[in-house]
Amino acid sequence: MSAKSSVRTITEAARQIKVCREADVVVVGGGPGGIGSAITAARGGADTVLIERYSHLGGMATGGLINILPNLSDISGKQHIYGLNQEIIDRMDARGGAFYPKKKDWGTTDKKVVDYYRNTNMGNFYIRKDPNLGGQERVLYTAVVDPEILKDELNDMIQEAGVDLLLHSWGTRPIMEGGTVKGVFFESKSGRQAILGKVVIDATGDGDIFVEAGAEFDGSLDSKRRTAWLAFTTWVTGVDIQKADDFKASQPEKYAERMQELMKLGGYPHYMKGILKNQRNVIWYHSFQIKPEASDAKDVRELTRVDIRGRKRALITYEFMKKHVPGFENSFIMQTAPQLGLQGGRRVIGEYILTDKDMESDEVFEDTIVVLANNDNGEISAKHPTICVPYRCLVPKEVDGLLVACRAFSSTESVNQWFNIIPPCIAYGQAAGTAAAMSVSSGIQPRKVDYKALHKNLVNQGVNLPDIK
Repeated sequence: MSAKSSVRTITEAARQIKVCREADVVVVGGGPGGIGSAITAARGGADTVLIERYSHLGGMATGGLINILPNLSDISGKQHIYGLNQEIIDRMDARGGAFYPKKKDWGTTDKKVVDYYRNTNMGNFYIRKDPNLGGQERVLYTAVVDPEILKDELNDMIQEAGVDLLLHSWGTRPIMEGGTVKGVFFESKSGRQAILGKVVIDATGDGDIFVEAGAEFDGSLDSKRRTAWLAFTTWVTGVDIQKADDFKASQPEKYAERMQELMKLGGYPHYMKGILKNQRNVIWYHSFQIKPEASDAKDVRELTRVDIRGRKRALITYEFMKKHVPGFENSFIMQTAPQLGLQGGRRVIGEYILTDKDMESDEVFEDTIVVLANNDNGEISAKHPTICVPYRCLVPKEVDGLLVACRAFSSTESVNQWFNIIPPCIAYGQAAGTAAAMSVSSGIQPRKVDYKALHKNLVNQGVNLPDIK
C-alpha cells in the first residue's frame, strides 16, 4: 500500500483562453536558437510569431553577458560556421560592435598574436593546442560582440524579416491535439493568451515546451561538467588595465597573495579584459557558481539562491579590487547580467541522438544541417576536427508539430557540453526555421521535410554544408 502524498494540491478552475493570434510558425524563446528560427522562418515565407520572456532578444549573448561567439573555425583556422552567424557578425562589425582576429591570423602560431589573447585572459576562447603540430598553440576564429548593440541589431533583423515579436511574454505550455502541438499558451501583463500555429519551435533552452508536450527527454547532469553550472556575470569599467597589468607583472607574489585573500572572502580572482574597441577600460567576470552537486536551472529557489549569492560575491570582488589592486581605484560596476548564465539542462530525445562516437566517425549525414568545429577534445579533435549535426537532432521522437532549436538538441551530455554554445544554437535555429517554413508550405509534418531540399535551402542561405548523395 503506497503512502499517501503529503504534497498539498489545489484544483485550478477551467477557463476560456483568448486566442490572440494564428500563425504558421510560433517560436518560443528569443535566445540564439530562437532568433535563428524566427528570422529564417519568416524569410522563408512563413507567418511567424516570436515570444520572449525578457525585454530583449539574444539570450545568453546579450542578457547573460556571455558575448562570445567561439569556435567559428577549427584549430587550423578553417571556418565552418557561416550562414546567419556570419551575417550577424558582419552587421555588428559594420556598427563597430564586433571584434575578432584578422582572417590572416586564423590558425596562426605567431607568438605575438597568441600572447595577445592569452594576455586578455581569453585564451580558452581563442587559443588551442594543436596535437598535429606537437601541441603548438594556434589562434581560432572567435568573435566578441557588444551586447547592447546586438540587442538593437537583432530587433532590426527580426523586424526586417517581418516577424511578429512579443517581448515580456512567457511561453508556458503547448496546446495539444492528441500527439501534435497546435500552438502555445503564454503569460504576460495582458493576461493569459493563446497563439495557434502549424509548427511550434521550442527555443526555451530548457525544453519547457517539449516537456509539457510529452516528448521524451534526458535531464541528467554531471556536476563536474560545465553544463551543470550556473554563472553570474559582472562587467566593471573605469579600470586602468595597463596599471593593473604592471602591478601584476612587477609584484606577482603580492598580487597572488591578494587574490588568495579575495578568494577567502568569497570573491572572484579571475577576469577577462574587454577587447571590444569601444570598451577599452572594461573587464568581464564570467563567474561560475560551482557547488558539489549539479545546479538545477529549473528550480526557482536555486535560481534565486544563485542570483543573491552571485550579486553578493560580485560586490565583494569589486570592493576588494578597488581598495587593494592598483588600476582599480576609479572603477565601478558597469552592469550585471539580467539573466543568469545557464549552461545546460534537459535534452530532447530526437530521431537521432548525437553521442561520443559521432565525434570520431567523420560521418556526413544525409540530413546534415551544420558542420561544427570539434576543438576541445585533444587527440580526437586532431584526427576529427569537425562534427556534422543531423536535422533529426531537432525533431522529437514522437511529438508532431514541434521542433527544438536550442541547447536542448538531442545529444548526450558529454557531447552537448561542447556544442550547446551560442554559434551552434544560432545554426540549429536557422535549420529549424527553414524546415518549419518548408513544412508549412508543403502541408507536412516537420519530420517529413525532404532532406535534400532542406540541404539546398540552407546552402542557398550561405550555410557551409558538405555535398550529400
